[in-house]
Amino acid sequence: MTVYNIALIGFGGVNRALAGLIATKNPQWERQLGFQLNIVAVSDLYLGSVISPNGLDPRMLTEANFTKGGFGQLSGGSSEADNETVIKLAPADIVVEATFTNPKDGEPAVSHCRWALQAGKHVVTTNKGPVALAAQELKALAKSRGVRFEYEGAVMSGTPVMRLADKTLAGAEMKGFEGILNGTSNFVLGRMEGGLDFSSAVKEAQALGYAEADPTADVEGHDVRLKVVILANELLGANLKPEDVTCEGISRLSPHDIETAAKENCRWKLIGSAARGVDGIVVGSVAPKRLALEHPLAGVGGATNAVSLNTELLGSVTITGPGAGRVETAYALLSDIVAIHSAQPSKDAKEAA
Repeated sequence: MTVYNIALIGFGGVNRALAGLIATKNPQWERQLGFQLNIVAVSDLYLGSVISPNGLDPRMLTEANFTKGGFGQLSGGSSEADNETVIKLAPADIVVEATFTNPKDGEPAVSHCRWALQAGKHVVTTNKGPVALAAQELKALAKSRGVRFEYEGAVMSGTPVMRLADKTLAGAEMKGFEGILNGTSNFVLGRMEGGLDFSSAVKEAQALGYAEADPTADVEGHDVRLKVVILANELLGANLKPEDVTCEGISRLSPHDIETAAKENCRWKLIGSAARGVDGIVVGSVAPKRLALEHPLAGVGGATNAVSLNTELLGSVTITGPGAGRVETAYALLSDIVAIHSAQPSKDAKEAA
């Protein structure tokens, strides 16, 4: 049986959800996927850090009501977070990176990924920052160390847009994409269509947990801009940086704009897009757009995400799915680990070598 030792960097909603899945799904994963996961370390800014070479009980981690610095109560634990030590010294095969990240420089997640890859450990992450700002460096580093850098959850949570485009649509000749890549802004626009003004719609999104206390990154398009960079670079072979993508949010849309669009059988959506021109240059943008109701993205409501991939051979292929959620994003991490496992040489191949 294959067992992967993993170190969790950050123990907020996503990594906590992954630990919960490990607590209940390991026997099933062994049967269906060919491996189990064993948590050997956790580091969290609030809870502290702990390294346990024999493994930590995932049920205990998720059910114990730890207070600040609570990992210091555990054997091998400290009340202080020490991400660098945990990443470098924990006996982990895979580092699972899910911390808060500064969208301007990708830190501290870029450093977390770099430390792990330099130590010869695979990395799976849901962070947009390292992928949008340092993907080429980190992929090259991973290749040089013979490990993998995987990040499916950085764009649409558990909805596998990058892997689907890379594997299932290989050869379809990708020309561009347009998508609803932020559930918060999509929810706000839907509630404005229902009669609320912008501020009231944002407050409702915050009350439901869709929007942060400071919703700027969502409603002004900054979150979508990072995702456009990731998708353009991954799917279209571009080399865009966030500053290359024009960005406009939804805060200027008025109830009158919403009402007028509805009367003309249209609907406003915040659209992130990129396309390759006849000159071969890829141009990306984020902006609110009026879509005709028959457009494949016009009917995507609530906090759901969707992206339409424009291909030469198939035309438009639209993928719809959850763009947020703790379990959904934890699934993206699992799918990355499945990809790592699938890339490992088989036992027979090793013996033949």
